[in-house]
Amino acid sequence: MATVFWDSHGMILLDILPKGESVNADQYCETLDRLRHAVRRKRPGLLRSGVVLQHDNATSHTAKRTKESLERYRWDIFPHPTHR
Repeated sequence: MATVFWDSHGMILLDILPKGESVNADQYCETLDRLRHAVRRKRPGLLRSGVVLQHDNATSHTAKRTKESLERYRWDIFPHPTHR
């Protein structure tokens, strides 16, 4: 499974999960840590101006640990649109 993060300038991080593993809150928080480092390296200044993520309501995205990481980074969540 691949998780991709991008902005209007292009891809920031491509994170590939090893075969046989599934996404959980711990793994997703590690991905967010890698994303933070990638943003710092590829988009200097963006961490100060604000990061907004859009993700759905998957368990790994809504877990307490994930919410704590996002609060610590001061990143906002843009809600995923509902499916009709």
